[in-house]
Amino acid sequence: MRIGIVGYGAGGRYFHAPFIEAAEDVELVGIVARSESTRAAVESDFPGMPTYSSLGELLAAGVDVVTITTPPHTRHDLVMEAINSGVHVVADKPFGPTAVAAGQLAEAANNAGVILNVFHNRRRDADILTLAKVLASGEMGVLWRVHSIMDQDDANSLEVGATGGLLRDLGTHLVDQMLWLLGPATHVHATLDWTERFGERTDCGFFITMTHASGVVSTVSASKLNHSTTRELRAYGSEGSYIAAASDVQANALMAGRRPVADSESWGIDAPEYWGTLSRKDHRETVPSAQGNYTGFYTEFARAVRGEGPEPVPASEGIRTLEVLDAARRSALENMVVAL
Repeated sequence: MRIGIVGYGAGGRYFHAPFIEAAEDVELVGIVARSESTRAAVESDFPGMPTYSSLGELLAAGVDVVTITTPPHTRHDLVMEAINSGVHVVADKPFGPTAVAAGQLAEAANNAGVILNVFHNRRRDADILTLAKVLASGEMGVLWRVHSIMDQDDANSLEVGATGGLLRDLGTHLVDQMLWLLGPATHVHATLDWTERFGERTDCGFFITMTHASGVVSTVSASKLNHSTTRELRAYGSEGSYIAAASDVQANALMAGRRPVADSESWGIDAPEYWGTLSRKDHRETVPSAQGNYTGFYTEFARAVRGEGPEPVPASEGIRTLEVLDAARRSALENMVVAL
C-alpha cells in the first residue's frame, strides 16, 4: 500500500510517519511539506523521500492512501479533496468540526467507494490495553465506574479558534477510549475551563461524565494550563478496583528519538513502576503492562484496503466520538445533561 502524508508537523512527524515505516505491507512514498524547514525535517528523518507542495501534487505522483494530519481548520477540505480523487484516507482526529460535518465526509467516501478511517491511535496505548485486559478477566465483578485523567503541562500546544481548544484535542482521545472500552454513551454532562489566548476565548480544560448504554459511568478530564503532568486510570467494580498511574510511554519514546521499527519487541511497554494494581477482598496484585503500538493501525488499514480484514477505526466510530464532544460542549454551555 503506497501512502503519502499531508502535513509534517508534530502529528505527521512523530505520530504517523514512524508507524507507517514500521507497518506491514505499507510503503511511505511522499510527504506534503511546504516550508524549507519542514522539508529539511523530512530529509533528516527519511533521506531521499519525495516532498510535494500540495495534496494535488502528491495525488498526481500516485498513491493508494493519504494521511491528512494538517491543522484542524484545514482538515475537512483536504479529506474531501482526497476522497473526490478516489484514494483511501486516514484522517487525523478530530476529522470534522462537528459530527454533522464528519457525516458528510463519511457519506462522500461511501459514494466514492473509498475507505475513510480516523486515526484514534490511543486505543493502542499500553495503559488502556492493560485496563481492557483487566476488565475482560472479570476479576472486578460487575463494572461500575471508570475514571481517566490526562493532564499535560504544555500550554504552548493549546490550539485556539473555532476548531481548537482542549476538548477537541485530548478530549477526542479520552472520549474515544471510553467508547471503545465501554460501548456507546446515552447521556453526557460536562464542564469546561476557559482562558483568553491571542484574543480568543478557548477551552483549556474539561471534565466529562458519560453514562454508557451498559450502565457503566465514565469520567474523563484533562488540562494543559495547570502545570500538571498526570496520567491516571481508575476502575471500580462490585468485586474490586484497578488503579494505574501510567506514563505516556510511546509518546515519550518518540520525542526521545526512538522509532518502533528498530524496537518492535520492547516498544510501548510501560516500565514496572507504572504498572497498575488490581485490588480484591482477598488479594492485591500488580498487573504487568500490555504492549501498546500504534503501528497496528496501519497494518490493519492496509489489510482492509485489500479486503482482507476489518477497518481499524471506521468513520462511523469517529462520528460517534464527535457526537459526544458536541454534546459535551452543549452541556457545558447550557449546564444540562444531554441525551444522545
